[in-house]
Amino acid sequence: MFYEPRLQNSGLAIDPLKALVVPRPIGWISSVDLAGRVNLAPFSFFNMVADSPPIVMFAPSGLKPDGSPKDSLRNVEAVGAFVVNLATWDLREQMNATSARQPAGVNEAEVAGLEMVPSTIVAPPRVKASPVALECRYLQSVELPSLDPGEPNTVLFGDVVGVHVADHLIENGRVDITKAKPIARMGYSLYTVVDQTFRMTRPD
Repeated sequence: MFYEPRLQNSGLAIDPLKALVVPRPIGWISSVDLAGRVNLAPFSFFNMVADSPPIVMFAPSGLKPDGSPKDSLRNVEAVGAFVVNLATWDLREQMNATSARQPAGVNEAEVAGLEMVPSTIVAPPRVKASPVALECRYLQSVELPSLDPGEPNTVLFGDVVGVHVADHLIENGRVDITKAKPIARMGYSLYTVVDQTFRMTRPD
């Protein structure tokens, strides 16, 4: 099969591209608005894109049903910071609950029954139950091409300035991430969980 995504001519009921670029890590982003109100939302268009300094990105593309920018986008650009919380198997239901569309100002963490705790450097709090959190300072937004002129396609970049790692994940001086069982997005409504690894070394 060959198709052109812009033409939506795959012949399938749903474009399969997001089921092919997998697994996609989930950026569970906590932010605050200028009034200090918390927002928590997951984004599967997320990744670490540089390591010196460490930089992450997430894409809160599209608009809310009322035509306004997504709260995460507006908050991060206004306040200049965000936190990436690790979405795990144990927190999968709470993560999913925070993906629901809510009016601006609604605290999704409270809706999902999650306790938030202060970050060390940045203003937005972090999810207490998440075993990993990356405190990030906002760097810049990049507007990518959009197939719908009325829908922005924005990517936000952040500098990781602080990292929280639960002590139980550290073994022999290294992080064993399988103990956290992070989850990742597949296609459609499917997810996967990282609970095993294998080792390969690069040839000299």
